Amino acid sequence: MQRVEAELNRLIEEIDYDEVTRLFASLNGGKRLRAKLILKIAKDVKEAPLLAAIVELIHAASLLHDDVIDDADARRGVASVNATDGSKTAVMLGDILYSKAFTELVNFDKEVAQTIAASVTALSKGEMMDVKMAEEFNFDEALYLDMLYLKTATLIEAAAKAAALLAGKDAQAHALYGRNLGLSFQIIDDILDITADEATLGKPAMNDFVEGKCTLPYIYLYEALQEDERERLLASHAKKADASETEWIKSQMDVYKTIEKSFALAAKLSNEAKEASREDEDLVNILETMIKRSY
Repeated sequence: MQRVEAELNRLIEEIDYDEVTRLFASLNGGKRLRAKLILKIAKDVKEAPLLAAIVELIHAASLLHDDVIDDADARRGVASVNATDGSKTAVMLGDILYSKAFTELVNFDKEVAQTIAASVTALSKGEMMDVKMAEEFNFDEALYLDMLYLKTATLIEAAAKAAALLAGKDAQAHALYGRNLGLSFQIIDDILDITADEATLGKPAMNDFVEGKCTLPYIYLYEALQEDERERLLASHAKKADASETEWIKSQMDVYKTIEKSFALAAKLSNEAKEASREDEDLVNILETMIKRSY
């Protein structure tokens, strides 16, 4: 990972603007999941750290734009750029990171470059779907999972596939691994938004529902409730609910086991990914660590 960080620093320095350097340094890099995947899959390929850095620039850019869309004050426990420097600056920084990433990406093999580039288009489409779906309560599980794939899983899928292409490994098997890892990872995050506390999350608990996002536990809850109870759930959607309503929602999720049902789907996707990567112990370990996150 030191080589990835070195490449990131080099790419940012090449932009040659102190303001970009300052703002990028203020970002919390997070788990670097996509970079770690690339390094594990293509560990013997000299271009792997650069590809990992490119993907991390793309991911950072998407989060900058996401924070502006969500009007988020914090990201990973630290103040967001739009909170400290304004939304215009956050959007422009995201654009610069995207542009720099693509400037470097064109130097890679055509299939590798197309794999990453196509995922960025899908990611942006997923973000737009997410915004549109938040306008009203969504109870369509298939639609939600489609959006989740585009917004979150597609870049992880592309990172795994592109790394496999670099290393001469089975690209489709690794793409399936990345897709399912991305989906199950986000489903676990959706669960943690409900079950974890604010200190752990770095944002208020149950914030997704306040923002209008109907994740799987809410979709499953809607399916299970009686008509009058559904109306009560809908009345709390996309607004800050008081403590009594929050506790009611959580209690009904306990009754109908919607957290457990959501986790079961994440586990199923994870097991499919394990099957696709069963010969690679490192990739299996990533899945096992991800699925064991407390909820």
